[in-house]
Amino acid sequence: MNVAIGLGREAITDWDDVSTYAIESEKLGVDCIWTAEAWAHDVMTPLAYLAVKTEKIHLGTSIMQLGTRTPALVAMTAMTLDGTSNGRFRLGIGSSGPQVIEGWHGIPFARPLARTREVIDIVQHIFRGETLAYDGEFYQLPLRDGGSGEGKALRPGAPPPKNVPIYIASLGPKNLHMTGEMADGWLGGSFLPEHADLFLDPIREGAEETGRSLDDIDLQVGGIVWFTDDVEAAVLTLKPGLAFSIGAMGSRQHNFYNDAYRRQGFADEAREVQRLWLAGNRDEARARVPDEMVLGSNLIGDKQMIQARLRIYRDAGINPFRAGPRGDTLSDRLDTLGRFMEVVDEVTAEAS
Repeated sequence: MNVAIGLGREAITDWDDVSTYAIESEKLGVDCIWTAEAWAHDVMTPLAYLAVKTEKIHLGTSIMQLGTRTPALVAMTAMTLDGTSNGRFRLGIGSSGPQVIEGWHGIPFARPLARTREVIDIVQHIFRGETLAYDGEFYQLPLRDGGSGEGKALRPGAPPPKNVPIYIASLGPKNLHMTGEMADGWLGGSFLPEHADLFLDPIREGAEETGRSLDDIDLQVGGIVWFTDDVEAAVLTLKPGLAFSIGAMGSRQHNFYNDAYRRQGFADEAREVQRLWLAGNRDEARARVPDEMVLGSNLIGDKQMIQARLRIYRDAGINPFRAGPRGDTLSDRLDTLGRFMEVVDEVTAEAS
């Protein structure tokens, strides 16, 4: 198994720490570092910064919010980062949700699957170096209606990249199917490996429709990695973050994280946490997150417990594991990451 890490969606306040984290993770053998965007930093600029600080580690967006950039700008930025990093860039995209897309960006959150499909189509045209002419529901290139009529179908001015893999962050069955059909990789979340088939079966079906198999899709899922003898205290510490995801990351009508946990056997619990959160009862919502939900979606405990959970991910076909090493300081996080890399090596050796 390989290991990936991420910077998270929170504001970056110490860029030297970020640089050190990436450099030391590269030395430990981490495969990829992913950046995120919500309503703090954008997803691309940190990768440009890290591209000149590192040499081997892959650099990916998890995720670039669709609709916030034109498809051509998505492709142009991806090609620039791919060149800057000497071919290490991975383009991860996703629809985000209506609260961010409409509340922060002021863009209608309409038919996200159809928009995703068109963006990927256009980006792939550009990656192939083709003259860009496209007639879609969201994008007409050159612009047909509402423009001056002077638009021209253009060819990319930059040379085509050798290989920029496209990843989709997807949770719902239709989006998962499209991931298998169109993408090189999957960025998963809200995932319990015991219920892996709920996610992987639609991806497999989409891949097979295009003559591929599930083995052709890079399946990336992960969670917090926390070496501890006090599992109960760790679970209590992590409940607020999970309550925020299933209670606040979306509206009552659209919360993809909540929906994913409902499909995996926590329907009543997920609804109740969301109800309490939206009613303003935040402390009660956090308390109602089941311990099993926290333990199932993270790696918590001593070395043997973490090994046992990692084997379940491995046997489900997840690779790489996207680790969020727990620690109060950068040194602590790197220490956790180093210990986890040893566990991964041992679990990989077992399979071999």
